[in-house]
Amino acid sequence: MKQVLEILGFLALVQGVAGLVHEFTDWNWGLVQRLGFLDGYEIYASVVLLVLGVALFAAAGSRKSV
Repeated sequence: MKQVLEILGFLALVQGVAGLVHEFTDWNWGLVQRLGFLDGYEIYASVVLLVLGVALFAAAGSRKSV
């Protein structure tokens, strides 16, 4: 379970960074800008993904290694 949380945390961090990089540099990569229902809220969604990634890493850190 710890590894699953770490992988999901990593993916959330990467997508959050990708969304912010896309907004500020117009590089066309990442998932956030491709979701139509997030039009106008891409920066907020990217920040939420960053926070979610940190929270998932914290949850993984509090788990025992099996």
